[in-house]
Amino acid sequence: MIVGYVTAVPHPRSEAAGPARAGRLSLAVALLAGALGAAVALLATRQQWSEGTATVAGGAFPLTAKGSDVTGVPAALAIVGLAALVAVFAVRKAGRLLVAGVLALSGAGIVVAALIGAGDSSALDEQAAKASGDTSATVSALSHTAWPYVAVVGGALILLAGLLALRYGRLWPAMSGRYERDGAPRRRKPAVVDPDRPEDIWKALDRGEDPTGA
Repeated sequence: MIVGYVTAVPHPRSEAAGPARAGRLSLAVALLAGALGAAVALLATRQQWSEGTATVAGGAFPLTAKGSDVTGVPAALAIVGLAALVAVFAVRKAGRLLVAGVLALSGAGIVVAALIGAGDSSALDEQAAKASGDTSATVSALSHTAWPYVAVVGGALILLAGLLALRYGRLWPAMSGRYERDGAPRRRKPAVVDPDRPEDIWKALDRGEDPTGA
């Protein structure tokens, strides 16, 4: 007796469903993380990062510094990251990998700059020197807020979007080719000439066309 064994062959659609689902999910997460991260980083740089006092004429003068006073790197990289997130869909293949790398590096740069700025007192030292008229004056009673670490979270979200673009970007859709111009001139479709209308005949002759269609 011959016993036959039937091997189940996976359906092609089921095999393609996995990568397609991963592409859609990663795209949604990257868009959300990138946009939210840029917004959070920009918001954090406009908030107060540190405060202290300067001694002026025997009294204590309060000083504060916003994130943009401490460092302009997070705000600049947030804009770069947002632009890279949009540009990912305008390029393909190697170009997409390059833009995704820029997106990831923007997020990493925000994280590093914000962590450094969390303990930086140079902005308040400059204010103390101006307030006291002494270039060697420094701020005292220095303290920092949590906003630098909020900027770190924003940078981490942008970094996540960049890593997702590097890993799954090949599965994401690209800008339609109909929006891309190759520079070739388009052929004009000749206008329909009604032989019973003299004005159509004269217009065809002005365009250098044969109104008889010969």
